[in-house]
Amino acid sequence: MRTSTRPARARVDVHSHFYPKLTRAQGDVLGLAHTPWLRDDGDGTGYMMEGDREYRPVEAPLWDPLARLARMDEVGVDLQVISATPMLFCYSAAPDVATRWAAMINDAALEMCEADPVRLRALCQAPLQDVDLACAEVARSMSAGHVGVHIGNHVCGRNLDDPELVRFLHFCADENVPVLVHPWDTMAGDRMPNYMLKWLVGMPAETHLAILSLILSGAFERLPHHLRLCFAHGGGNFAAQIGRVDNAWHRRDLVRADCPHPPSTYASRFSVDSAVFSDDALRLLVAVMGEDRILMGSDYPFPLGEVEPGAVIESSSHLSEPAKDKLLAGNATSFFDLAPIGRNSGGST
Repeated sequence: MRTSTRPARARVDVHSHFYPKLTRAQGDVLGLAHTPWLRDDGDGTGYMMEGDREYRPVEAPLWDPLARLARMDEVGVDLQVISATPMLFCYSAAPDVATRWAAMINDAALEMCEADPVRLRALCQAPLQDVDLACAEVARSMSAGHVGVHIGNHVCGRNLDDPELVRFLHFCADENVPVLVHPWDTMAGDRMPNYMLKWLVGMPAETHLAILSLILSGAFERLPHHLRLCFAHGGGNFAAQIGRVDNAWHRRDLVRADCPHPPSTYASRFSVDSAVFSDDALRLLVAVMGEDRILMGSDYPFPLGEVEPGAVIESSSHLSEPAKDKLLAGNATSFFDLAPIGRNSGGST
């Protein structure tokens, strides 16, 4: 049951991560310099590991579905769409190895969802270093029960306007596969070693770069309008900087060389999550994106996520009640073709 005193409005969290209990031996098959694996310390805590290095302390809801469901009840989340922690993309591994790896992660995601198939739904990942293999794995995963695909904002330095990645996005549109884009492996890491600047500066910049790479390259002109594409972290810097980008498009021919329309007009081609953490930021996001293209996302269960998923939306001073319903659940159920979530669904009352 919900222990929160907030109104019992349906909530769907589209940006929540999991990490299966991978052993060091399982991670070693990737042949990477820093093996990803999970250390479970047996007391409800553990570490995401990179080889021998402790990358980040974590708690049981990251890998334990029962602990996750209990926490969802505590904060009033009816349904989570889970996706693997981005460090598990492993785009630098050999394609055949990466394909087997992605299949293992994807199968683990569905196994986690078996704890409550109504309240937990999964996004698959894909070995994007080989688009043919990626398309095959996405097709397999969707047939097995995934509701979309989770990808990084670049593949080893290739932005989303890379012809092969555009081909992958076209496949997703043709096959009606929703896509969640998440920043990872941020730029200029050597200049941001402290204060979580990779997350505070690098990730918003990476997301902005991903969106602009699709807009300014003309990639959106080559992709079907029915492609369902959502960018995490509120679209990064996009909403705050779109005026600057439009100004550049009007004033410099090299900015508009491959982009036939003002960049702001392409906001109708994608969605973003709501992880912006303040009412002022949410007001700007709604002004730029519209209330139909924002999906509630918390970045659960990581430390920079929204502690009470949807609280910023629920307490907003500028959103109407119907708009809050859209952002908290309605837009997500439409985007991912989920059954409508009632206020008393799942474990929530």
